[in-house]
Amino acid sequence: MTGERASGTVKFFNAMKGFGFIQRDDGQPDAFVHISAVERAGMGALNEGDRLDFELEVDRRGKYAAVNLQSKAD
Repeated sequence: MTGERASGTVKFFNAMKGFGFIQRDDGQPDAFVHISAVERAGMGALNEGDRLDFELEVDRRGKYAAVNLQSKAD
């Protein structure tokens, strides 16, 4: 399931702790997002309600993680 493109809305992001979650538009489980993915995308932080396109990876626990983030213009 690695590399599948998805889009969604930032549900929560805690810059101090360095992680958050994105609610996917396809109704599938929320995707975890780590600060390292945000920084690699050249973004300083994420705000609740931000719209994003991203790729999904399955992490070592079998959960979805968002990588290769791109801001989505409405």
